Amino acid sequence: MLNNALFFTLGLAALIAGAELLVRGASKLAAAFGISPLVIGLTVVAFGTSAPELAVSVGAALGDAPDIALGNVIGSNIANVLLILGLSALIIPLAVQSQIIRQEIPIMIGASLLLLTFALDGSLDRFEGLALFTALVAYTFFLVRQSRAATQAEQAELASDIPDAPWASGRPVQIALIAGGLALLMLGADWLVDAAVNVARSLGVSDLTIGLTVVAVGTSLPELATSAVAALRGERDIAVGNIIGSNIFNICAVLGITGLIAPNGIPVSDIARAADLWIMAAAALVCLPVILTGREISRWEGGLFLAYYAAYTVWLILTARQSAQTPVFANIILGYALPATIIFLVVDTVRHGEKEKPSPPGS
Repeated sequence: MLNNALFFTLGLAALIAGAELLVRGASKLAAAFGISPLVIGLTVVAFGTSAPELAVSVGAALGDAPDIALGNVIGSNIANVLLILGLSALIIPLAVQSQIIRQEIPIMIGASLLLLTFALDGSLDRFEGLALFTALVAYTFFLVRQSRAATQAEQAELASDIPDAPWASGRPVQIALIAGGLALLMLGADWLVDAAVNVARSLGVSDLTIGLTVVAVGTSLPELATSAVAALRGERDIAVGNIIGSNIFNICAVLGITGLIAPNGIPVSDIARAADLWIMAAAALVCLPVILTGREISRWEGGLFLAYYAAYTVWLILTARQSAQTPVFANIILGYALPATIIFLVVDTVRHGEKEKPSPPGS
């Protein structure tokens, strides 16, 4: 058990360090080739913070642990919205005004619903993995086209998300950073997945539960660090954009590539189809009324997101233990807390919309 804990910790540290090196090297190299800061911010940086998920999911799929491969992405996307966005909003209310951020949210919702549709038949095969990866290519091409029309202010806003490292200006250093980052990602993923699988099986906990919790939160640490620091610095669009961009990449890149590489595709368990995928889609949808209205994500809403993440974690623990209280807890959340929250958010959104309407002339 001590060896597993050590290798899990070392693997997690290697993943975080590898993602940092990859982001620094790739962003500087892309900028050297004249790629727009808009594209770098929404692709290289978002991909860099999602690189741990990719490394873990590919390693898990090839290592005969498909539930960790899928649970890692589902759990990370849930944690990104409910945990990380909630925590960021608690630090400072997130007033999201950027057109780019409002644009990415429907894309994230569409990707979440597409994954849900693909997974309902019980597997994510290579054709569906190809479809997700193709969607990623189309999304990137769209960003390139859009970047040509971006204003200098918009480009400067996203360029601020690229790590400032003057020492990494040389081409050999950039290539070395990318190579070193990829090596650490592969090594860290191997250690972390092996340790997580060993612990899960020794404790009788399912691979899916481990993937949805410990592995998911661990691989989401780059997003947590980026968004928390951005919120503390008042860079609110970056705090939200990092999460939205990472969720898109988790689905289209991580599961797309994993689905293509996995020998027999990615099987989707009954519990994931019955609950976790729907929770991931709901977490994506909750961003729509909050952000598309242009109003801030307030501290109380951040607290609400965190409360739901805590409730989700409790439900996972009760389910893993096969507790008799699981149905009771689920009924309380689904029958009372969730409907009340939806009604309140709808009413609050409508009221905010009425306040934002311009007054008629002469009034």
